[in-house]
Amino acid sequence: MNFLIDECLSPRLVTLLNESGHEAVHVVDSGLQGRPDVEVMIRANTESRVLVSADTDFGELLVRNAAVLPSVIIFRGWTGQTNEQADLILGNLESIIEDLRAGSIVVITPDRIRVRRLGLDSPDP
Repeated sequence: MNFLIDECLSPRLVTLLNESGHEAVHVVDSGLQGRPDVEVMIRANTESRVLVSADTDFGELLVRNAAVLPSVIIFRGWTGQTNEQADLILGNLESIIEDLRAGSIVVITPDRIRVRRLGLDSPDP
């Protein structure tokens, strides 16, 4: 799976995901640092990457624009370490991979993971 890691998350997450056989790049290394969220989303979509962030604005933008891609993983209320973030993504990837491929917002909180498929007229899970 290909990932674009937002600037609010550690570049170490890129290293951990790459070491696990995925392809991840950081927003800073992509020349997108400080750019508007919509530009970051366009890049993720153009490069077929899942955007990983702690910024809930990305989910709101996708829903407001009725977009189906890119998929977004959002860490919400997170106080853990970068290693734990990588472990949560990698440890749950098998169960959410089809959702990510189809277009989804995946919210990871300290006590659960919620998935909302994009393009569906259903309320938040």
